[in-house]
Amino acid sequence: MSKLTGWWKHRSSAQKVELYTRGSFHFFVLIEIVSFGLAGIVPRDDGSSPAPGGTAALLVVCVHAVLCGFLSSRALSWIAGTRPRPVRLAVAVAALTALAVLLFLVLRRLGALGTSVAPPLVVGVACFGCGSVALALARVRYVRWVPPGAAAGTAVAVAALGLPGEEIVGYFVGVLVSCAFIAFTYGFSAWLLRTVYELDRAREVQAQLAVAEERLRFGRDLHDVMGRNLAVIALKSELAVQLARRGRPEAVDQMIEVQRIARESQREVRDVVRGYREADLAVELEGARGVLSAAGMDCRVECETAGRTLPAEVQSALGWVVREATTNVLRHGDARSCLIRLTARAACGTVTLLVENDGAPDAPAGPPGSGLAGLRERLAAVDGTLQAGPAGGGRFRLRAEIPGSRTERVEVRA
Repeated sequence: MSKLTGWWKHRSSAQKVELYTRGSFHFFVLIEIVSFGLAGIVPRDDGSSPAPGGTAALLVVCVHAVLCGFLSSRALSWIAGTRPRPVRLAVAVAALTALAVLLFLVLRRLGALGTSVAPPLVVGVACFGCGSVALALARVRYVRWVPPGAAAGTAVAVAALGLPGEEIVGYFVGVLVSCAFIAFTYGFSAWLLRTVYELDRAREVQAQLAVAEERLRFGRDLHDVMGRNLAVIALKSELAVQLARRGRPEAVDQMIEVQRIARESQREVRDVVRGYREADLAVELEGARGVLSAAGMDCRVECETAGRTLPAEVQSALGWVVREATTNVLRHGDARSCLIRLTARAACGTVTLLVENDGAPDAPAGPPGSGLAGLRERLAAVDGTLQAGPAGGGRFRLRAEIPGSRTERVEVRA
């Protein structure tokens, strides 16, 4: 069952919207053929044979429907950013639509199509042709010019063939209303898909900017710590060289000072790296709530610590667990709700962190990563354990536990 549903669960929200939209437009190909193309070859109610031009009309509608479906698919790929804009194909569909409408009107004028067959054919081909062309327009606002243009062109062709005035009005109104509905439906779908993809790209850019900002912060802190010390080391080393060439004993003092500054720089770098690698539990919990809520999930964070303050090493280890679990919820599956519960048992002092979410795939999409292995290593440093796996019902549960011997190494404050 997981293989049958994995193709859907493993897609992003933007890809799901694109797949649904693409399937709908492909289904319109069958609708055009069945609803309009078959109208010319179906026997009439009075038992008489179909119109003589019905077979030719069906063939034209089939070709037109397939070409419109092909244009819709290419236009959706252009909106998604995977193909160039199908300008030539859109022009070909517009030309074929105009020729098909003109052909049906000529057959109507010659009597090869009846008065009850020609209007549905003209309206159907015109509306689906306008809809597919609307997908390939550079701006959504240009869609408003498509229905009036199609209706006016049809009315001019009807008048040029000398058909009655009531048919001119009927074709104009029919094509205008149907094209307006279909074209704006297609245009709205294009706008929606484009907006979804822009939001998806914005989330990726935001994550990349966050990583870049953190790298800049680390580089700035490292520069502030090491810049002055390295300059002093270089200056004193040069001074020691000059003194040694002159045989002055002060050169030894200068090298001793260089050695002291180098050791101090070593210690400061370790402090910077330690501060960079430590994770604050309260900050990570609040960050997880904000990130998951912004992603459209119902995130609940529950803390049952009875006012206790956990040791710094325990908070750092659990903070990394929260950070990695949040990343996994965002990257894997299609979660709609997530529960993060931190519990500190008063009896034994054991601290438990539980992260549970729905929408988890039944089987992993690829090879296991190194995130959980890294968490186990961090928890092992504080004698903690980590359990992670499916919890049934499409839920995934991650449970980290640190024994009381670690949580009671420093005095807790109420």
